[in-house]
Amino acid sequence: MAPTPLAPLSRQDQEKQQAGAAALRWVRDGMVLGLGTGSTSAQFIIQLGAAVRNGLRVQGIATSLASEALARQVGIPLLEPRRGLRFDLAVDGADELDSQLRLIKGGGGALLREKLLETASDYLLVVADSSKLVPQLGRFPLPLEVVPFALPWVQDAVADLGGNPVVRMAKDDPTAYYYSDQKNLILDCHFGQIAEPEQLASRLKTIPGIVEHGLFIGLAKAALVVRDGETLVLRPGEAGRPATDFMELP
Repeated sequence: MAPTPLAPLSRQDQEKQQAGAAALRWVRDGMVLGLGTGSTSAQFIIQLGAAVRNGLRVQGIATSLASEALARQVGIPLLEPRRGLRFDLAVDGADELDSQLRLIKGGGGALLREKLLETASDYLLVVADSSKLVPQLGRFPLPLEVVPFALPWVQDAVADLGGNPVVRMAKDDPTAYYYSDQKNLILDCHFGQIAEPEQLASRLKTIPGIVEHGLFIGLAKAALVVRDGETLVLRPGEAGRPATDFMELP
């Protein structure tokens, strides 16, 4: 029997592969890497693993248990958290990014570990398909990681801010709550367009019980966005330019 032909990749999946391949060009031998979470980050991890098997020497820590398992599967050496550890480069996706490279992250439930590692990184490179670039943040619900005991009071406080919070449910059991790798709950908050992300981030930080929010502001140094088959490099406040002009760290 002839093998069943593989279904062709969607344009979005092709863009994710292309972004992951472009990010690999920013990796240098000997780097310590932060490995992101999500479908585009997974493409980068898979291609990084192939480079490691071909002799590239890197080490890293993953932002989620799922990415950690994938990294181990493809042969990327992993480190344990320790004091003083910093990352030369973190590569991660985003649920949304704007022209200032302000991000909404946490659709995969890994926002706490993502923010921890990316705050400890010298350089955060975002990889994204064209659907993630938006004129203003807020179409994608803003995730919050919340201590379970604090849930009702956090819901009240977020509702007072106009956030319309919804508790995320488990994919395999819609009657059960979803829990993050750190055993916290995720609230998906529907603010609509977020006119002042910095102000909202500051207000969310004051609410007891919120472990972390999904606004990543001032962390991303560059983004690789694939649009119409072309990989563009975006920097905060600058128009995108072809990635062939910027295929390494400054």
